[in-house]
Amino acid sequence: MKPDSTTILVVDDSELNREHLGFRLKRDGYTTLMAEGGHSALKILQETEVDLIMLDYMMPDMNGYEVLLNIKANQRLLHIPVVMVSALEELESVIKCIEAGADDFMTKPVNSVLLRARINNSLNKKRLWDQEQQSHEKLEYMNKSLKKKVQRQVEAITSAQMATIFATSKLAESRDPETGDHLERLREFCRVLSEELQKTERFSNIINSEFITAIYAASPLHDIGKVGIPDQILLKPGKLNDNEWEIMRTHPIIGANTLRAVVAKHPGNAFVEMGINIAEYHHEKWDGSGYPYGLVGEAIPLEARILALADVYDALTSVRCYKPAFSHEKSRSIIVESSSSHFDPDIVHAFLNREDDFIRIKKQYRGDDENVQQNIKTN
Repeated sequence: MKPDSTTILVVDDSELNREHLGFRLKRDGYTTLMAEGGHSALKILQETEVDLIMLDYMMPDMNGYEVLLNIKANQRLLHIPVVMVSALEELESVIKCIEAGADDFMTKPVNSVLLRARINNSLNKKRLWDQEQQSHEKLEYMNKSLKKKVQRQVEAITSAQMATIFATSKLAESRDPETGDHLERLREFCRVLSEELQKTERFSNIINSEFITAIYAASPLHDIGKVGIPDQILLKPGKLNDNEWEIMRTHPIIGANTLRAVVAKHPGNAFVEMGINIAEYHHEKWDGSGYPYGLVGEAIPLEARILALADVYDALTSVRCYKPAFSHEKSRSIIVESSSSHFDPDIVHAFLNREDDFIRIKKQYRGDDENVQQNIKTN
């Protein structure tokens, strides 16, 4: 650190001592600032950047030790080197200052050679600390830049994954002419329910932003197993017979096994892994009367329980070949009656808290329901 770029603050209540020390420092090429006591020194430090402090110990009002404690308690100032200046009889007190963080000490009268050596030593330590700090800041900046770059890449990959998942689900859905914008509505319903459940004590430690993102992306996969169901069963306009119904009930397992094959080749995809649970368990019921396994209560994965309510609501309020679209009020009543039998009661409660959002989403994604209704009447 060159003297002409270095500022030293001299703190001493004696004007004579300040002038004497200041003269020597200026002679060696340093820029000096003068403070007649502790309070004025701290004020200067608040307003001006300095590289080193020459601090007298014995001063009225605020002694050198008190000034030192203030400096070391300030995050911005604590790395400025402090050289204590004292009389011989004050050495015991100066030792206390060294223990509190002072970098060095000198006795009065100050020796010119020692002064130059002590200042150079303290400034060298500060220079090393400044270099380390600059390296740390540079590394921090590089880490943040890298993190942003990785985040952008992750977002791009995630966006592509979501598009692929949705396109695949749409392909499966296209075999069923009665669904309209079912997938769009379903993922919005799941997002709303998850956000509401996140507010509760029961689910606050389970549902986070990653869970909500994943269920939004994975919910379209719920019926992907229907690609394995023959058209004569999937598209049958009337009621399925017992044998046909048994085949239809295999679509959750078909869907889950299909997605497991994807995960086996491309592990670590949270969307697809959640999609497995959704596909396999979304027809399970809270009381154990569902399929394919008859699971009960919390044995059913949470994401599947959420989707189950969203799926049933959308089916109730949509046109089907065997029924017209029910009103929100009628659908709401059916869901409430099914609490603790078909649905997790807490998820029903979340639905009731956000039913205005369900109505809004249903209106926003009307899809081709009117055309579906017309086609059903025509056929």
